[in-house]
Amino acid sequence: MRQFKTESKKLLDLMINSIYTNKEIFLRELISNASDAVDKLNFKSLSDSSIQVDQGDLAIRVSFDKDARTLTVSDNGIGMTAEDLEKNLGTIAHSGSQEFKQENADHQGNDVDIIGQFGVGFYSAFMVASKVRVVSRAFGEDAAHVWESDGLEGYTIEEGERACHGTDVILTIRENIPGENGEPGESYDTYLSEWGLKDLIKRYSNYVRYPVQMMVTKSREKDKPDDAGEDYTPEYEDYQELETVNSMTPIWKKRSSDVSDEDYNEFYKSTFHDFEDPARKVSFHAEGTLEYDALLFIPSRAPFDLYSKDYEKGLALYSSNVLIMDKCADLLPDYYNFVRGVVDSQDISLNISRETLQQNRQLKAIAKRVEKRVTSELEKMRDEDREAYETFFENFGRGLKFGIYSSYGMKADELADLLLFWSARENKMVTLAEYAAAMPEGQKAIYYAAGDDRTRLSKMPVVKSVLDRGYDVLLLTTDVDEFTFQAMRGYTAKNMPKLYEDDAAREAAAKAVADGAEPETEDRFLELKNVATGDLDLATEDEKKDAEEASKEHEDLFGAMKDALGDKVEKVAVSAHLTDAPACITTEGPLSLEMEKVLARGPEADAGTMPKTQRVLELNAKHPVFDKLVAAQEAGDTSKIELYAGLLYDQALLVEGILPADPVAFAQSVCELM
Repeated sequence: MRQFKTESKKLLDLMINSIYTNKEIFLRELISNASDAVDKLNFKSLSDSSIQVDQGDLAIRVSFDKDARTLTVSDNGIGMTAEDLEKNLGTIAHSGSQEFKQENADHQGNDVDIIGQFGVGFYSAFMVASKVRVVSRAFGEDAAHVWESDGLEGYTIEEGERACHGTDVILTIRENIPGENGEPGESYDTYLSEWGLKDLIKRYSNYVRYPVQMMVTKSREKDKPDDAGEDYTPEYEDYQELETVNSMTPIWKKRSSDVSDEDYNEFYKSTFHDFEDPARKVSFHAEGTLEYDALLFIPSRAPFDLYSKDYEKGLALYSSNVLIMDKCADLLPDYYNFVRGVVDSQDISLNISRETLQQNRQLKAIAKRVEKRVTSELEKMRDEDREAYETFFENFGRGLKFGIYSSYGMKADELADLLLFWSARENKMVTLAEYAAAMPEGQKAIYYAAGDDRTRLSKMPVVKSVLDRGYDVLLLTTDVDEFTFQAMRGYTAKNMPKLYEDDAAREAAAKAVADGAEPETEDRFLELKNVATGDLDLATEDEKKDAEEASKEHEDLFGAMKDALGDKVEKVAVSAHLTDAPACITTEGPLSLEMEKVLARGPEADAGTMPKTQRVLELNAKHPVFDKLVAAQEAGDTSKIELYAGLLYDQALLVEGILPADPVAFAQSVCELM
């Protein structure tokens, strides 16, 4: 018995029980080692004309014996001598593959794709095996040698037999562990079943560049006997056939011109378990200090759990065609969590288990490029296929808005131009840039109204009054919309017609354009304003003057109405912008009525600490109802003023989609008035 050339027992225990978190990756590691061995032989044949190898015969074979509880991974690669076995398997953390890569770094090119780096992947076999036997014959050697160990103290190396060059790694799979005291046991039988092994190969090693073959059981119909009657029932028999399990060449490493849309769609649907074709595909190859391939898909529909806490974002991360992480969350920002796809790079620095990453800097560089490509593709869809983009936005737009809100507006520059909102004037979805381009001269803000229903919002008095003045209003109906606008504060519209400070400058610019000059443009910051706030400043000077005079003249009336309403409102005032409606509710401060409603539906609603809006009851001094209020005040009829104040306040709330605090009292007041 030879001893491992390290603190063997401690280090092996670390290898088997600590480094790897998922037992099933042992097969990935063994197939990767086999691929490296085949690659080494292939490389030698390309660099040494005296070595003749038929590349079509290079392969990896996986087989199992359920009765003997053995699993074998075989290759016809470079093989190992006794010295190689001693050096590579007797010395933990010595990587023959890494050594080979360093020795041939200047000559490899694209003809070799060595995977191994750390020299520990082989030992992952002991997570599932009670004994490992390695039979290897080096290329050009007549003798084979056998390395054997139970993974505890040491190993033996003896002469053996193997028909040709290559290596067999034979695992004696552990016995199942029964559960105790209600705790589940552990089954190792998956590693001794055809379907279990095929699943692991397809999941982790599907794109290893050499065929991974297995004998699989298939069924076929027996020949019909000559003497069979008309009532003959077909009989079937099972038979064994050698099958290549893996796909080998990954679709993301092929040129886009060599892959059809149908092939991309089929890969997407089968890999990411969707039954619809993707809306968009993005494929690119990056070179430089960090080389990688990426294949990204934008789905046609949102998965049912997209907005649940259990949803996991991320791209599949491969290194040299071997799956490292099924969902690498660091490759996608949260607002692009719907994107699915693959990133494959041999340059990323992995940790020793190849299950997680060692350097975040490389991931950040890839993630930044991925984000830019997704943004670019979405902009292209928005501009070239508006119908498809609106469908996309209906499915995933909420996440883009939340990306701005959750970043406190820091991502507004990247995401604002991807947002769509309903235009009350155009009766269609528009971008903020399209809204700004259609603004009349002199408009200095983007106006919006927030609620839960587009039809109701379009009929609100405050919305109608803004529309009547020639300004469009965006109707926001998603719960995150107004929070997003609050985080943005404003929108910078690009290439807007330049505004001039005085008539002389305006006339000079007009003359220059008449003489053939290009019209001057500028980037203009537009504030985002809720039409339900009291600071719109849309009234004309005459309207402001009339409102101010009415406020002074009927100061006592407003005071009496404020007393009647109590702390329901901050004040009662004359509106300078209402046209048809008798009254409306506006707010002061950052919290709007719609935001208050959204917060009231949240998990903190019952905590008693919810913020409240500062409500203002605005009256239309030119409406007949106002005359009734003035008459009641002049008659000293305080009860009627209380009745009218309550009715006007409650009906203004109903217009906002808010139920009165006491619906029964409201109904009684209406009956009393009738």
